[in-house]
Parts: sequence; C-alpha cells; structure tokens
Amino acid sequence: MRTVTVDILNDRALDLLKDLELLKVIRLRRDSNTQDIYGNDLISKYKGSMQKQSISEVDEQLNNIRNEWE
Repeated sequence: MRTVTVDILNDRALDLLKDLELLKVIRLRRDSNTQDIYGNDLISKYKGSMQKQSISEVDEQLNNIRNEWE
C-alpha cells in the first residue's frame, strides 16, 4: 500500500474519489492539517440529535407526513 497526496482542483474529482472509496479501491482519510474530505465532520455535528426509534414508529411518522401533503 502506498500513500499519496492529491490536490483536488475540481469537485467532480472528489466525487470520483469517493466512488472509488465505495468500491474499496482506495481509502480516503483526513489529514490533520486539512478540512474533512466530506466538507464537515458530520458525525460529531449531529451526534445525539436524534433518538433511536423502532421501525414501526418511523413508518408511522412517515405515513403521517405523507398524509399531511394530500
């Protein structure tokens, strides 16, 4: 395994890199001196903001929301 540093010149290039990561061809990691490759540290930003719910509760809420639009 080799490590390289890449300068992203276009957002489309970042999208391609993310696709390669999903295919498990490469691994993207955050450098301590740069911003997170996904723009933000979303896990820490939203951690604890939602409570765990059962699937039936989520389905019920979705159905209520859908019915409100009719």
